[in-house]
Amino acid sequence: MTSPGPFDAITDVPGIEVGHVTDRPKATGCTVVVARAGAMPGVFQVGGAPGTLDTDLAVSENAIQEVHAVLLTGGSVFGLEASTGVRRVLREQGVGLKMADDQPPLPIVMGAVVFDLHLGSHENPQAVWGRNAVRRARSGRVRQGSVGVGTGCTVAKTGPPGTQLKGGVGSASLVHESGLIVGALVATNSVGDIIDPYTGELVAGPRGEHVGEMQRSSETLLNRSLAEFESLQQIRASRPSEQAGANTTLALIATNAKLHKGTAKRVAIMGSAGLARTISPVFTPGDGDTVFTLATGEIDVTSIPAMLTLAGAMAAEAVARAVLRSVTEAESLAGVPSISEWQSLS
Repeated sequence: MTSPGPFDAITDVPGIEVGHVTDRPKATGCTVVVARAGAMPGVFQVGGAPGTLDTDLAVSENAIQEVHAVLLTGGSVFGLEASTGVRRVLREQGVGLKMADDQPPLPIVMGAVVFDLHLGSHENPQAVWGRNAVRRARSGRVRQGSVGVGTGCTVAKTGPPGTQLKGGVGSASLVHESGLIVGALVATNSVGDIIDPYTGELVAGPRGEHVGEMQRSSETLLNRSLAEFESLQQIRASRPSEQAGANTTLALIATNAKLHKGTAKRVAIMGSAGLARTISPVFTPGDGDTVFTLATGEIDVTSIPAMLTLAGAMAAEAVARAVLRSVTEAESLAGVPSISEWQSLS
């Protein structure tokens, strides 16, 4: 049997901490997930327009066997500047690979970006933001919605420009009676709509002509004529934020399972099903969707194949619930309404 953890968040996995830096006037921010003791990494990059940092470290044939933090940041590729601050403060705190007794540790940090430059002041997280995010990293309750990397996130962008709704960051967890724990943190900045996988209801779609009204992107796309596609493309050609790559959903799965790089990637692959259940369309050419795994190694599941399958199934469930929270907990910002505000106006 499985049930949500005490905090129903990624921090239910022992040793996992989360820290946010949020700048609402600039409509951007960053989030750092820290594993100070190190965790086995896995990465599954499935979207068509990724922006990532050092994800090759998670490739099976490469030497590194532990990661100490993952940076999820706004600001597109410019936001990766925050990773310098993440590394420096982790080194100051004594976190990282011990290369030699007379040398400071070497923190291993992976990362990925969302594109949020179409909101706010078009600025990006910087090194000091990464430092502050690590300093604020804590276990326990995780702030969700329009915070950290979720600050400038938006969703449901298949409609005419200006019809999107607010995205954000969300988290969830599951605990199995065996002691296996899987948690997820997701930053949802998708081209696609958000669907409740338990009811099939539309949670967030492109805004319609009337207040509170939303469209289903899948139906709109399937019934759109070539002339309508061409017309929308002409509009978007003059709007850089409407081009491919101006989106991306990032998911980070943490577990106390003992995994190697290959099985950590398998959990990430299975966990991506949580994105497919809740985002439609998903993994598009305009999304850089990337799923990370951090495995802390407390419970060995590799000797029982069904337990590895369980870990992947728990990951998909946690990811799906985190996506829903990322949108339902979001707040209106920079002229983009949250789903709760849009519905309350009707």
